[in-house]
Amino acid sequence: MRIKRTTPRSGITRRTRLIAVSSGLVAAAAIAIPNANAAPDATPFSANELKSANSSVLKADVPGTAWAVDSKTNRVVVTVDSTVSKAEIAKIKRQAGANADALTIKRTPGKFNKLISGGDAIYASSWRCSLGFNVQDNSGNYYFLTAGHCTDGAGTWWSNSSHTTTLGTTSGSSFPTNDYGIVRYTNTSVTKSGAVGSQDIASAATPSVGTTVYRRGSTTGTHSGRVTALNATVNYGGGDIVYGMIQTTVCAEPGDSGGPLYGGTVAYGLTSGGSGNCSSGGTTFFQPVTEALSAYGVHVY
Repeated sequence: MRIKRTTPRSGITRRTRLIAVSSGLVAAAAIAIPNANAAPDATPFSANELKSANSSVLKADVPGTAWAVDSKTNRVVVTVDSTVSKAEIAKIKRQAGANADALTIKRTPGKFNKLISGGDAIYASSWRCSLGFNVQDNSGNYYFLTAGHCTDGAGTWWSNSSHTTTLGTTSGSSFPTNDYGIVRYTNTSVTKSGAVGSQDIASAATPSVGTTVYRRGSTTGTHSGRVTALNATVNYGGGDIVYGMIQTTVCAEPGDSGGPLYGGTVAYGLTSGGSGNCSSGGTTFFQPVTEALSAYGVHVY
C-alpha cells in the first residue's frame, strides 16, 4: 500500500490509478501460508539460489506482493495481500522452479496501496501528502523530501488545502523503482524546522531488522512499530514496482505518504505504502532516506 495522496490527479490515467490504490490500509497481521515444499531443517540455500528465487518473484509480476531475504530463516519471504489468488501464488512458485523451496509465502489482509500527506500536511494541486524531512544543500538552500509518488506530476506545493500559502516547487522526483522526491522552498517566510514534530533530527542512517521506529503523518499522527525486513521489493501493480524498501509493522493511512520514519534523532525513511490502518495495525514500506539525500546532495539538520 503506498501511502497515497488523498485526492486524485485529475484527467490523467496514471493519477487516477494512484488514487484508486489509495483506499484505506487494511489490517496487516501476517498469516503464514504453509509451504509444503519447505522443511524447517532443509539444507540452507546458497546466496545464488536465494538471488535466483528473489528474481523469480519479480519475473512473476504479481501485483500485491512484497519480498525480501530473511537472513534468520535463509529464505525469501514473500508477503502477499488479499488480492493475490492461490493461482498467482502457484505462478510465483512455478517461476522459481527448482528454487521454489527457498520461498516462504505469508498472507496479509488488505491491499497494498500507495499512501500520500516531518509529518505536516502538504498539498499539491489535486492531492495531499505528508512532508518527510526538511533538508539543506551545501549552499544553504532549503528543501523538503517526500514520497516520489507524491511529487510525480506535481509542480507547486502549498501548506493548506485552500492553496493560499505557497511552500515551493518540485525540483526532483523518482518513482517508480525509487519512491522519493524533493521540493525547493520558494517561500522565505515559512519556518523550516529540522525536527519531526518536537523530535530534533540530527543525522540519517539505515535501521537494523528489529529496530523500534516511529512514523509521523498528517492523517494519523505518530505511531511506532519495528523493522521486519530491509531491501524489500514491493509490487503495487500497474508497473509501479519499488526496490530497496524498509518493511515495518508501523501502521499508516492515506495522506500519510511521504511522511518521516525515524528513531530518536536519526532519520530513516519516507513513507511509501502498505496495507492496514491505525485501528487494526498494518504493514508499511519506507523509502530509505539515505538514498534520497545522496541523490539530491542534501542533508538533514
